[in-house]
Amino acid sequence: MNFSQRTHWNLAENDLTTAVLEARASGYELFDLTVSNPTQCGFAYDDAKLLAPLSNVAALHYEPDPLGMKTAREAVAAYYRDAGAAISIDSLCLTTSTSEAYSFLFRLLCNAGDEILVARPSYPLFDFIAQLDDVQLREYPLVYDPNTDPNADPSSGLGWAIDLHLLKAAITAKTRAVIVVHPNNPTGNFASQLERTALESICAEHHLALIVDEVFLDYPLGLTQRSFAAGESSCLTFVLSGISKVCGLPQMKASWIAACGPRPLVSEAMQRIEIIADTFLSMNAPVQHALPYWLAARHSMQQQIRQRMTENLALLDERLRGTSAQRFAMQGGWTAVLRVPRTVDGKEFVQAALDRRVLVQSGEFYGLDDGRVVVSLLTPREIWAAGLKRLPID
Repeated sequence: MNFSQRTHWNLAENDLTTAVLEARASGYELFDLTVSNPTQCGFAYDDAKLLAPLSNVAALHYEPDPLGMKTAREAVAAYYRDAGAAISIDSLCLTTSTSEAYSFLFRLLCNAGDEILVARPSYPLFDFIAQLDDVQLREYPLVYDPNTDPNADPSSGLGWAIDLHLLKAAITAKTRAVIVVHPNNPTGNFASQLERTALESICAEHHLALIVDEVFLDYPLGLTQRSFAAGESSCLTFVLSGISKVCGLPQMKASWIAACGPRPLVSEAMQRIEIIADTFLSMNAPVQHALPYWLAARHSMQQQIRQRMTENLALLDERLRGTSAQRFAMQGGWTAVLRVPRTVDGKEFVQAALDRRVLVQSGEFYGLDDGRVVVSLLTPREIWAAGLKRLPID
């Protein structure tokens, strides 16, 4: 059978995956410091309040709207009003996930072989979406100031930054867009106002779109951060988010694209996006009817998540004090990047940790340098404390 080259992936499990499966099958307790699914992190969900909207009898009537039901888009617009952004519902398109939103935008902006710029380090989700949509990714680097105190005020702007010079150098005749994750996953840095101004200027000059992933926007460690949907933009900008992070409801599958920028460009883009969305009509009625209720109830879950982040970060910093490991400065998001010994007793750090029944994620997964691991600040407190104690960093 001749399958397409775009799906010619190496499906073999790597050594670490095999080792983790063996550790789980051994019967010994495994302290997983990578869990980031909020439904598996011990948070208190109001079951009745969250599930009741799914029984809306209006969902039995099928009235498809390619961009999403008006009431659902109005709820998203209200979410942005709370963030200081005025978004018309005509500039919103609902999708089942941010992955689908990216795919819609790749198809909107790119012909086969065209290029999109993406940060390194970053979450490797983009690789698969780009491959499936016949788009090429080119990287621009995030750089870290090694003199940054990891406990510095998150609003100081110190730590990670976009290398704007190398970003501009990466632009070619085939470049169609720049992706920014705000805050980035896993580094946790927000794009500063200076970086935002520069990015919009670069994109406007080169006729590029700016795609901004803001799924972690509501989880700063310091002051509330400004959405790219707020204020004027000189370039065509697409802001992505969804209830997976905003409401801690990844299983409910509701996300969105918010288009901003010069009005004529936004208008034409939305006309094209509407046809793309109409081709798939992937949003289901029960979720769209429930979306206003879930977004209105988001604050309780967000408060729980922010409290967990703050408490776990304090425990992490206490554990790292005086050890061979160090935390990188971060401004928000659910993950922390650690600098650790490359090897412990001749074994790579991740394997040495696993030998002590602790699971951490290799930084290589995100494009980080050797000697970096990533942990999730959502980890339940008991597992977090026990796992940190076992880390081979003393």
